Amino acid sequence: MIETRGLRKSFTSRQGRDKKTVEAVRGVDLDVAEGEIFGFLGPNGAGKTTTLRMLATLIEPDDGTATIAGADLRADPGEVRRRIGYVAQGGSTWDDSTAREELVLEARLYGVSKAEAQRQAVRVLEGFQLSEYADRKCKTYSGGQRRRVDIALGIIHEPKVVFLDEPTTGLDPQSRAHMWDEIRRLRAEGMTVFITTHYLDEADALCDRISIMDNGEIVASGTPADLKREISGDVVRVGLPVDAVTAAAEALKNYKLETYEDNVRLYVEDGAVSIPQILRALDAADVPLGTIELHRPSLDDVFLTKTGRSLRES
Repeated sequence: MIETRGLRKSFTSRQGRDKKTVEAVRGVDLDVAEGEIFGFLGPNGAGKTTTLRMLATLIEPDDGTATIAGADLRADPGEVRRRIGYVAQGGSTWDDSTAREELVLEARLYGVSKAEAQRQAVRVLEGFQLSEYADRKCKTYSGGQRRRVDIALGIIHEPKVVFLDEPTTGLDPQSRAHMWDEIRRLRAEGMTVFITTHYLDEADALCDRISIMDNGEIVASGTPADLKREISGDVVRVGLPVDAVTAAAEALKNYKLETYEDNVRLYVEDGAVSIPQILRALDAADVPLGTIELHRPSLDDVFLTKTGRSLRES
């Protein structure tokens, strides 16, 4: 449904008399299958939104090719726009409009008759469980209700692909869970969903496949399960006083490890076997222990392995 090769975008900013060029996206290759939820995972500033905006024809690539729902991004951007939906991170509802008014207008902008637009609005309002709020002004909605209206606007014209930029940012846990259900429903109805997120749990729980992006480049792609399987063994996290991290790293130097401000993270074959050895090594070096935790590799560990730093701390 989406195929890109070598997609690039740079921005030039002026600092005083000097110009500075920043490579926001550096040769991105993507393959998104029909009917899947595909996730772009990465920290803020990684290039996720820039890539999304290129695919949605909002900014033009400097180089590379892309085909979306069978339409060529650079040769026929108008046809791409007819086949996609796009929901920006900042939302698109007007305070003094109602959800029904917004949806009817959006459908009309795609050339639908007024009567058909009204029918489509009813269908979408029911699908997103917004019927009881349909004729209230958007400024009276909760954050979760307003976000559901945003996504309803993005799919009112029944696109083949919908792009959702950080769809759950700022939502409370209950609203996030409800939004996940709505996104799964769109996939069940045959739509291809492309989301950007910096939430590890969201990418893990929601996406069929993900690409992890950092500094404008894709550093890993696959299903969440496959990516985690690439990191063999267990992860042991040792919580420490800040002034003890260096001593702990020295005492545990025979392990593959990463150090942080108040902890050391070790990658071991068998955590149950390694934890007693780790404790003995720290005790022999008189390193005060705060906490010790054992867990299976996470997407954060994948990001750490690929980039040398934690996504949580980025």
